[in-house]
Amino acid sequence: MLLNLTHAKLILTPQQLQVRLQPSGAILEVFAEDLRLISTANLLVANVGSVSWQLPLENDEQLQQVAEFYGIAVDAVEAY
Repeated sequence: MLLNLTHAKLILTPQQLQVRLQPSGAILEVFAEDLRLISTANLLVANVGSVSWQLPLENDEQLQQVAEFYGIAVDAVEAY
């Protein structure tokens, strides 16, 4: 599945999420089990061992699409 954001492209595969940042072309990857979604900020949070990163999504619809694709619950707490 492909989601186009203003500042990135999200490529969702069954086991991982790849983010291609625009315009730099930098690529971030996370396995689905290391992914967290925060509804209060429409935020995608990746915690991969000693490396973590966050990506703001543009709207609640994008957050719900990612949640439904991976079958994960959306947290309502603030990001850390």
